Amino acid sequence: METLDRNSKVRREADETLAQLIQLLSKFNQEQLNTVPFEGSWTAGQLAKHMIISDGGFVEMMNGPVKETQRKVDEMASKIKTDFLNFDIKMSSPDFIVPALINYKKEEVIDSLNKIKYDLNKSFDTIDLTKTCTAFELPVYGFLTRLEAVYFIIYHTQRHIHQLQKIYQKIIE
Repeated sequence: METLDRNSKVRREADETLAQLIQLLSKFNQEQLNTVPFEGSWTAGQLAKHMIISDGGFVEMMNGPVKETQRKVDEMASKIKTDFLNFDIKMSSPDFIVPALINYKKEEVIDSLNKIKYDLNKSFDTIDLTKTCTAFELPVYGFLTRLEAVYFIIYHTQRHIHQLQKIYQKIIE
């Protein structure tokens, strides 16, 4: 029963977090989406594309090859949370998930994020979150369990929601 409760809780938190990201992006008009708010910042469109690449990649990873987990299934969750929700530190993205500085179409990024949200929700019905994903080893964290991958999506997205709120405030000033 405890596993079922945990899975239900993490599923709800992931769904709410992605919905919050999509709702916030919806506030931007097409021009605002592609406006650099301040020096050194991504545009909201770039941030959205980053989330599409990253969150979409995690959903793919979760549905990819796995093995039995030889440790606590949520062992890395608190480290991921501590790292990503520490807004006092600046992080840099690995090159392969840095979005291009181009004009993004609002409808397309929102549609892509909605699809990721749908695919993630669908995954909860078909996969065992206790398995370890073997398709990709993350720097710092290593191979994540599917459950930790969901936590990564949640906390990484929450970090970028915080960033997106700052971008929005700067643009509407």
